[in-house]
Amino acid sequence: MPAAARPVLLVIAHGSRDPRHAATVHALVRRVRARRPGLRVETGFLDFNVPSVNGVLESLAAEGVRDVVALPLLLTRAFHAKADIPAVLRDAPSRLRVRQAEVLGPSPLLTAALERRLYEAGLGPADKSSTGVVLASAGSTDPEAIAVIADIAREWRRTGWCAVRPAFASASLPRTEDAVRELRALGCARVAVAPYVLAPGFLPDRIARGAAEADVLAEVLGPAPEVVRALLERYDEARHPALTALGA
Repeated sequence: MPAAARPVLLVIAHGSRDPRHAATVHALVRRVRARRPGLRVETGFLDFNVPSVNGVLESLAAEGVRDVVALPLLLTRAFHAKADIPAVLRDAPSRLRVRQAEVLGPSPLLTAALERRLYEAGLGPADKSSTGVVLASAGSTDPEAIAVIADIAREWRRTGWCAVRPAFASASLPRTEDAVRELRALGCARVAVAPYVLAPGFLPDRIARGAAEADVLAEVLGPAPEVVRALLERYDEARHPALTALGA
C-alpha cells in the first residue's frame, strides 16, 4: 500500500515527569519507524509531556490527514485504555477517522521480551528450572488488568521456570519484595525480578527498590525488538480487523 494510503500510527503514551519515560518512548518509536519504512508514526502524551494527543490530532487534521490508528502504549486494558484514551479520541477533529487499537498485552511477544531482559541481566536458559521470577507490574484497581497479570504469570511458569509470581508496585498486592520472599521460601535457588513495564519512572523505581533482596533485576521492556513487533501487530489488526478475524 502506498505510504499516503496507510493510516498514520499515533502512539499514545501516558507521560511522566521523569525524563527517562519520554526518552524511552521516543526510542521505541524510532525503532518502529525503522522496522516499517514509509509508515508515518507520531507520538502523543496524555499528561506531563508534549506534544499532547489532542495537539497531534489537530495538527494531522490541519495537514489533511484523514485516517489515524491510535495505539495505546499500555500493557493491559485498564482505566487509561477504557476511559481516558477514548475520551480524548472523541474530541478529535471531525474530519479525522480515528480507530483505537488494542493495548499491547497480553502477547507471546511481550513474554519473549521479558525473557530477553532477564537473559541480558545475566540469566540463561539453563537457569530457568532453578530460578523463581517475580512478574512485577505497575498495578491497577481494574480487576481485569490484575487477572491478566496473574494469567501471564501462570502461562510463563509453564515454560520451565521454577515459579513465577505476580507483584504490583501500586493499587494491588503483593508488592515486589513480598513476592521475592515468597519465592525464597518456596526453595527457588535464585530469584529474579522482571519488570512488566515499558519505560522507567516512579513505579518502576519502586519495583527496583522492592527487588533489593533478589539476585537479578531485569531492565524495563523499553524498545525491545519484540515490543516493536507487538506494536506493529496491533496497528495491523486495527487497520484490517476483518482479515485479522479470519486469521489472514
